[in-house]
Amino acid sequence: MAMPLADEFDAEELVIEAIRGGDRYAFEELVRRRNRWVRGVIFGVLGDRECVDDVSQQVWSVVWQRIGELRDSRSWRPWLYRLARNAAIDAGREITRRRDVVHPLAVDLPERAGSPGPDGEASRRELHDEVLAAIQALPAIYREPFVLRHVNGWTYREIGEVMGLPIDSVETRLVRARRFLRESLRDRIG
Repeated sequence: MAMPLADEFDAEELVIEAIRGGDRYAFEELVRRRNRWVRGVIFGVLGDRECVDDVSQQVWSVVWQRIGELRDSRSWRPWLYRLARNAAIDAGREITRRRDVVHPLAVDLPERAGSPGPDGEASRRELHDEVLAAIQALPAIYREPFVLRHVNGWTYREIGEVMGLPIDSVETRLVRARRFLRESLRDRIG
């Protein structure tokens, strides 16, 4: 998914203002537009598909309850990022406390062109699962920017802004994440 242009995010300031005024329809529109984005942030922190739905619902509930605390509608994007990230961190702590089994995330990866037969479909599904397992196995410090960049399509600058990192650090983390993934996938699938 391509990252929206800055103008699209700027236009959403009007939606945010409507939500701050109690407009439920504007809120539903924001959820429709940005739920995948929020889910990507959550996955970047957790790497666990079992929790993404629950945590994203919690995030949207908090957004509705706390939108009035947002002082400047122009800063809604970093605010939403922090809410999603903090909710994911809290959920991760809860998972650790319960010692739940971690399952790979089912991310909507683009389908390959063509319609593979049964053998091709099984191979594609196996490869998909291996890639997801490799992403999940990344240390969170690398997984989070990797998902923001390669699943959500964010720019280095955008990742740096919301994570509070210089662009050089974002680039370094992405290079390391790709290296870890290459090595992991080479070991897993040859």
